[in-house]
Amino acid sequence: MALGPALWLGALLLASLGGASAPASLLRRLGEHMRRFQESSVLGQSPGPGVAARPREGWLEQPLDPFNASDQRSFLQRYWISDQHWARRDGPVFLHLGGEGSLGPGSVMRGHPAALAPALGALVIGLEHRFYGLSIPAGGLNMAQLRFLSSRHALADVVSARLALSRLHNVSSSSRWVCFGGSYAGSLAAWARLKFPHLLFAAVASSAPVRAVLDFSAYNEVVSRSLTNTAIGGSPECRAAVSTAFAEVERRLRAGEEARTALRAELGACSSLGRAEDREELLGALQALVGGAVQYDGQAGAPLSVRQLCGLLLEGRRNGSRPVPYHGLRRAVQVVMHSLGQRCLSFSRAETLAQLRVTEPQVSGVGDRQWLYQTCTEFGFYVTCEDPTCPFSRLPALPSQLELCEQVFGLSTWSTVQAVAQTNSYYGGQTPVATQVLFVNGDMDPWHVLSVTQDLGPSVSALLIPNASHCLDMAPEQPSDTPSLRLGRQSILQQLQTWLKLAKKSLVRGGV
Repeated sequence: MALGPALWLGALLLASLGGASAPASLLRRLGEHMRRFQESSVLGQSPGPGVAARPREGWLEQPLDPFNASDQRSFLQRYWISDQHWARRDGPVFLHLGGEGSLGPGSVMRGHPAALAPALGALVIGLEHRFYGLSIPAGGLNMAQLRFLSSRHALADVVSARLALSRLHNVSSSSRWVCFGGSYAGSLAAWARLKFPHLLFAAVASSAPVRAVLDFSAYNEVVSRSLTNTAIGGSPECRAAVSTAFAEVERRLRAGEEARTALRAELGACSSLGRAEDREELLGALQALVGGAVQYDGQAGAPLSVRQLCGLLLEGRRNGSRPVPYHGLRRAVQVVMHSLGQRCLSFSRAETLAQLRVTEPQVSGVGDRQWLYQTCTEFGFYVTCEDPTCPFSRLPALPSQLELCEQVFGLSTWSTVQAVAQTNSYYGGQTPVATQVLFVNGDMDPWHVLSVTQDLGPSVSALLIPNASHCLDMAPEQPSDTPSLRLGRQSILQQLQTWLKLAKKSLVRGGV
C-alpha cells in the first residue's frame, strides 16, 4: 500500500454527512483540506513495486433529467479508471460510487475496490456524484437546477454509466459489476443493487445510513456511549468531563457580555457571541468536534482520537491535581483548528446562510449547498441532543436546523418530514428487500444505528466490527489495526469470492 494511511482520512471525512450548518461544516472543511493533501501526495508518487499506476480520468455525457426523454439537456460526469489488475475482459468490475463531495483518482487507488482488485482481477472505476466536484451541470446550483439532484437521479447515472462504460472499455457482457461506497455513497451502492439487480451483481455498503431520519438524536447516544469505552481510551470520567466542559461553556454564555468576550478569546472564535443564534452555532461546533473524535477514532491523520480527547479533558489527574475539563476542551479546539490551518473557529449563522445561498459552483468547495438540499428533500439526518444522557448542550435544537431549509431553499418543515418518510418507503429503510449486499459497520460509528447491522437473509449479510469507527474498514491496512478489523476485511473478500464463484458455476451450467 503506497499511499500512507494518514492521507486516506480526507476521503472518509468528506463523507461526514450531517447537515450544512457551521457545526457540521467543521468536519467537511477538514475533509476537503485532507483530500487535497491526499490527492497531491498520490499523484506525486512514481510508479514502482506496490504503487498503483496513475489512473485515467474520463467523462460521460449524462442526461440532466433521466426521467424525461423529451428533455435533451445533458451534463458531463467525471469518472476515474484503473485497469492495473484487470486480468481478463470477463473479469469483475468494481464500481466505486462517489457521494456528497468531489471524487479524485484516490477512489480507484485505495479503499475496498483497489485493495480487492488484485485478488479478484478486477477493473476499478470511480464515478463522481452528479452536482459535486467537477460533475456540476451548466446553469449552477439554483433551485431550478437542484431539482435534478437526488439519490434517484444518482442511481439513474449509475445505470447509464454501467452501460456506457461497458461499451467504452470493451467489458464482456458476462462480467460481474460490484458497487462499493462508504457513508451516503454506501447507501447508494446498496440501493443500486436493490433497484437494478439485473445490471449490478452485488454491493458492499460501508457505514451506509439507509434509514432516513429527521431527528438523529441517536448519533449523540452512540457518542456518549463511546466516550466511556475503555478499549479506545474512554472512561465514565471522560464522559463526565465532556458534560462538565459544556456546562461551563453554557454558563459563560449566560453570564453577560464580558464573560462572552473572554470566552470568544479563549476559544479562538472568529466573531462575537452577541447573537443567540451564533451562541447556538458555537455549541453545535463544539459538539461536532467531540462527535468527530468518536466518528473517526483510530484513523490515521484524524486530529483527535477518543484517547487524545479524554487525555486533554482529564489532564492533571495523573499528578494529583484536579482536572479542568473546560481547559481541555479549549486545547481540543486548538488542535482541530491547527489541523485545518484556520486562524479561528467559525460559527456565524449569518455567514453560513450567505455561503449556502451562493448558487455559483464553488470549485474548491465541498458541496455544502448541495448536501443541505439533499438533507432537506430526502434524508434529514439532523443531529440533536434531546436524550437526557446526552453530554452536550441541548442547543442547537431541531427547529433551528430545519430553519435552514426554509431560509436557503424556501422548503417547509412539513415538506422535509414528508420527504424523509418517502425515502424510507421507496428504499425500504433498514429492511431493504435486496440480495447480494454486504453491509459493513463499526459499532463505534454513530451512523451504524441507521444502517443494517444484522443479516436480513442468506444473501443480505451484515458485518459489525467491534470498536471500529466510520468507514474504517475502507482505510488502508496499518500495523495498529485490531484483529477484529483485519478479520472484517478478510470476511469482505471471502463474501465476494463466494458470490463470484457461485455466479461462475451458474454461468457454466447455462444460468444467467
